[in-house]
Amino acid sequence: MSITRGTAALASTRGSAQEGDHRLGVAAASHHGGQNPPSEAVEVPLRELLGDEVLDLLLAGSRDGKGGLRLTGEGSMLGQLVKAVLERGLEAELTAHLGYGKHDQSGNGSGNSRNGKIAKTVQTGVGPVRLAVPRDRAGTFEPVLVPKRAGRVSGGLDDMIISLYAHGMSVRDIQHHLRQIYEVELSHEAISNITDAALEEARAWQSRPLDPIYPVVFLDAIVVKVRDNHVVQAKSAYLAIGIDTDGDKHVLGIWLAKTPLDAAAAGESARFWASVMTDLKNRGVRDIVIACTDGLPGFEDAVHAAFPHTTLQRCVVHLIRNALRPVARRDRTAVAAELKKIYTAPTAEAAFDALADFAASPWGAKYPQAAKVFDNVWDTFIPFFAFSPAVRKLLYTTNSIESLNYQLRKVTKARGHFPGDDAVVKLLWLAIINIEDKRARQRLANRAKEGKRNDQPARLTEGQRTFGWREALNELEIAYPGRIK
Repeated sequence: MSITRGTAALASTRGSAQEGDHRLGVAAASHHGGQNPPSEAVEVPLRELLGDEVLDLLLAGSRDGKGGLRLTGEGSMLGQLVKAVLERGLEAELTAHLGYGKHDQSGNGSGNSRNGKIAKTVQTGVGPVRLAVPRDRAGTFEPVLVPKRAGRVSGGLDDMIISLYAHGMSVRDIQHHLRQIYEVELSHEAISNITDAALEEARAWQSRPLDPIYPVVFLDAIVVKVRDNHVVQAKSAYLAIGIDTDGDKHVLGIWLAKTPLDAAAAGESARFWASVMTDLKNRGVRDIVIACTDGLPGFEDAVHAAFPHTTLQRCVVHLIRNALRPVARRDRTAVAAELKKIYTAPTAEAAFDALADFAASPWGAKYPQAAKVFDNVWDTFIPFFAFSPAVRKLLYTTNSIESLNYQLRKVTKARGHFPGDDAVVKLLWLAIINIEDKRARQRLANRAKEGKRNDQPARLTEGQRTFGWREALNELEIAYPGRIK
């Protein structure tokens, strides 16, 4: 899923055939007013189009007081180039609006004509740019490139703001960054409006239809601080990652519970997980074969209320952590080695025997709670023993969603608290997209380096490809016949 950022690209002008092709890199001959461009545009390097004289003037005008280059900011080299391109595009728009070129005799008696220019300063990705915007005498000209009453040219500036926001910067931090680096002054409301444009896409993503079957779904929650009921409170943001039948992982949604007026926080609860399951069902999910979770009390009933045939798999990593919690630090290595015999046993029966041996051992006598951790959830601990060791690695831990949560926590940690639930969903969704963009670039780089096939998409939908999925799918179909289609 892509993010729609900005409203108008730099070169999207209402040009006509009379004005030719205004894209950079097209031969200068195609810019002659009143002439049609050639059928095949000849690409010319920008340096050749500008020439040494123009480049020398830009270079001389971009020196700062110490002789260094000032590439961004008011009056900088890039600012002057943006100014030239925007003014050229505005002139082309006015020509298309009037229907004749400047100084063209066909405009005599047309009823409308050029009427000078008006000064205007707009904020861009390279700093403030002062423009001379052309006008028409009838006042009917409505520029598209730089709309009336628009204080900025969105282009790269909106992309920059959304990227900074997705990396965890607050609105105030973004204001300071733009002012310090680019000399751009944007109000708190303007930046919020830019990021709010992503909220509409996040809501559409949140309600999108889902696949009817997910062989494996990982469920977890992270805690964020949100202003709710006029008080900053700790709330759980519920997340679900599903592996579809093709082996692609997808974030299925982000959910936040409303804090009751008489409660101090909206902690993770089985009741709200039940509403999450209902939402997944309403969006088209008919069956979840295996749900991996860290084991919230009452969670099994919450899942089975919507998906009665789903098999629950307790996260083994969480069980190990819980079992080692009462163990003294000096004994943890030895106890962990004994516990490993339980979850690495070849079968469920062998695992039960290993648990019995541990409980009867000196370590089990010294730390009986460690054995009880596995014994209390035995039915939801053993499902992964029905598969081969390679497939068990996929099912026995919620590391897939823990990895995502770790990266999301880095983004939310810098924010302190959020003004509302929408702000949480907006930031988490942008962060998920940002994380996937990083993974996509890494996948492309690895393919180029290793010379692997390149016919598979590098960028998936908020997720990544599951390794060894073909073997896992075959074993799941055998273990759950007729469930996966």
